[in-house]
Amino acid sequence: MIKGKEAYLKKLTASMYIPSQEVGKELDGSTPPSVFIGSWNYPKVLAGPMIAPLHGDTMVMDHPESWIPENKTQEEIIRYRLNLIRGKRSVKVTDIENRFIEKLRDISLSSSSIESEAQFIQAPKGMSFDDVHTPFGPSAPLERFEIGNSRWDRDLEKVYFDGDLKAADAVEDLHQCGLPFSNIQKAFSVGAMGMKKKRRLVPTRWSITACDSTLGNRLLQKVRDYDIIDCCQIREFASLNNYYAVLLLPTAWQYEWMEAFLRIMGNEELIFSDFETNAGKKGYSRVGGCYYSCKMAVLEALERERRQAGAIILREAYAGYVPLGVFNVRENVRNAMHQKPLEFEDMRAALGYISTKLELPVKRFIRQSDLLREELKSRQTTLCSFS
Repeated sequence: MIKGKEAYLKKLTASMYIPSQEVGKELDGSTPPSVFIGSWNYPKVLAGPMIAPLHGDTMVMDHPESWIPENKTQEEIIRYRLNLIRGKRSVKVTDIENRFIEKLRDISLSSSSIESEAQFIQAPKGMSFDDVHTPFGPSAPLERFEIGNSRWDRDLEKVYFDGDLKAADAVEDLHQCGLPFSNIQKAFSVGAMGMKKKRRLVPTRWSITACDSTLGNRLLQKVRDYDIIDCCQIREFASLNNYYAVLLLPTAWQYEWMEAFLRIMGNEELIFSDFETNAGKKGYSRVGGCYYSCKMAVLEALERERRQAGAIILREAYAGYVPLGVFNVRENVRNAMHQKPLEFEDMRAALGYISTKLELPVKRFIRQSDLLREELKSRQTTLCSFS
């Protein structure tokens, strides 16, 4: 399934043409702060800053937590991201003490935008869209790179200088301090946390899933001790050409993620899904990083409310949808979980409500599912119950 989804999203992005920023071999601007660590050729990777050809405060360009609350449109987000120029240099992931990596660490731990100057070996070209990381604009190898003064975030600075603190503990501590997920992930990616002798660069797409997964696992340990909700609930939210319905069940923790892509390139109606029982999940999800982003967002809310539930999430993406990275899932589900819950006496009534909001018949999701279908079967509810 993951190969099918990857192939679909690659075909989708390949069919798009969105003009990106044109720059020459020299760039004078500001980094939001933002860095990108590639995964190709690991453990020797292409790492570097992302710089906007603007001066001053550019933080909004790499602060996905603010985009939905501030009602940013998909076009605005894409414009922000394609204005970020990626510089890159080949480095070993273990060589975190060289001066270039120290500059990237200064950027990642900074509490504000940093003035930057770059000279490229050739003029940057291209753009990148991905199902895990946010898009960015043209890229090119760096000849020279300089940054201005930076002031580190105090919480990130504390974690950096604690060489005895495990990376997973650092991620959890920073989340509890209220630090935005994107700040935590960037610090994790540049090797700024963890046991001193084990620190290394982590490719951006891997670090996103690692932080989502770590937080999800830590939150689940707490949620398992809370009382189970007493009825079916629905939380829903729509933005950026997506609709999300979170169905919470009065059961111990279990989880299923289902996403449908509807007529985005033509007449296609594709559904991808994955699930875990209360016993947990083995191996990497067949639908990729969005599985862990959604799981973390749901568990974050359950822990905040000190309740336990089973969770089944249905997502539809519509015409106009563009892959913007798993932030899209995480932040939409977070917003859904902040909505006032709609309560229903049973699953049939809850799914009846969801069916009025979906473009696809809810039967299609039930047929695709593992967990949802099993839950309905255990309640002696058949597909015929749904129109």
